[in-house]
Amino acid sequence: MTEKRNSFFSEEKKQKTFVPGVAERSGLWPRSWAQRRKQKLFGSFFQKSTFLLFLFCFPAAAQPAKPGVDAPALAALGPYGVGLATQQMDAFGRKLSVSVWYPARAGAGPAVTYHSALVGEDGRPTPLSIQGIAAAGAPAAAGRFPLVILAHGYNNTPEVLAWLAENLASKGYVVAAPAFLDPPKFDAPSALFAFAHRPLDVAVIAAAAQRLAAGGKAPFAHADPDRTALIGYSMGGYGVLAAAGAPLTPALAGATKGAMAPFVAGGPKADMLKVAQLKAVVAISPAMKLGPFPVFAPNALAAIHAPTFFIVGSQDHIVGYDGVRTLFESETNAPRYLLTFREAGHNIALTTPPATMLGRLWDQDWFEDPVWRKARLIGIEAHFITAFLDRYVKGDAGKASYIDGLVQNSDDGVWPPAPADYGAISPGAPAATLWKGFAQAHAAGMMLEFKPKS
Repeated sequence: MTEKRNSFFSEEKKQKTFVPGVAERSGLWPRSWAQRRKQKLFGSFFQKSTFLLFLFCFPAAAQPAKPGVDAPALAALGPYGVGLATQQMDAFGRKLSVSVWYPARAGAGPAVTYHSALVGEDGRPTPLSIQGIAAAGAPAAAGRFPLVILAHGYNNTPEVLAWLAENLASKGYVVAAPAFLDPPKFDAPSALFAFAHRPLDVAVIAAAAQRLAAGGKAPFAHADPDRTALIGYSMGGYGVLAAAGAPLTPALAGATKGAMAPFVAGGPKADMLKVAQLKAVVAISPAMKLGPFPVFAPNALAAIHAPTFFIVGSQDHIVGYDGVRTLFESETNAPRYLLTFREAGHNIALTTPPATMLGRLWDQDWFEDPVWRKARLIGIEAHFITAFLDRYVKGDAGKASYIDGLVQNSDDGVWPPAPADYGAISPGAPAATLWKGFAQAHAAGMMLEFKPKS
């Protein structure tokens, strides 16, 4: 979904958002750093010409899973190659195609090119291609790896989130992303169909993947069903929160013409929505409203016990920034984080824009944010999602310093004295309050909040 689509998800479209705790930035960098930065930017003609020639000869990486040079440290690819398989799985009488990315032996085959399409402004699909790093059918790496279910947004596809799936697979995760068969329309009745199925599909696919993993069956033979995580964007974000245990409002029963009646709070099949062995949840721009009413029952988020990492833009007028803050504040029985990109909108999770999506504003707006460069957004997201999952799913306590104890406003972080190396990475506390893993002058425009379990 993009900001010009679907106002029926939220009533907050015209509100002016105030982000609390944002201080004006002034005097953060020591004078020596400023002098070196001037020299870097305004050097001799020869230096600038050489730099431009370098850009011309070596363009930006065409594989979105590979982070740019300005991405924070944990965005870097991991030690594994990436394999790709496709599995047909049953979900309430429907066959869903599930893309599965897994750790593989390096150099096992040519990298895939993903082919997909998103709905254009005229209602017809606009084809797109994305260069990946995965090799189809590559031999799996030895070991047992956590299982991640990746849920896309309304009218999105797994391919536009492949950057995250590939990045995580290279770090030792098995990532399964269903294609949810959303209707190709942007009206309330069509969205109701997707809302009715999203949490059900997430839960059913997770359970099926866990069964295959427990039985040692491909493509989940190397997945560990006892270490499961959920990641969802937009409508997928609502889906993973519901599948994490947040009960749905009984009002959804009538709104979906009875389709959701067995699964809402108090319904006979409500427990079917809960994913077992859940260790962590990532909710990117999660929806919490369907038209005029909330989709979750009162105090629903208090029923989630898995650590949760929320990510949102402060100018998200599709799901509403205040709505996501409400979800974050309400999840009182789990440790949770809220990463805010100041001035960003809703479109913060999809891949960098393919070339075919740059000819029309509608198509480009599936991918780009009006303020933030997409490559920067997904590099930062990969960094924090890696730290969070490694910390809470793999039990890597060393990753806690990348997400815990940080200054809330990224602009307030400092590293005195300034490092001699222009691209040096902040070591974090106690040497620096500049967010750990970020380069000097590249941790700006964000807030990271944490609340422990009550």
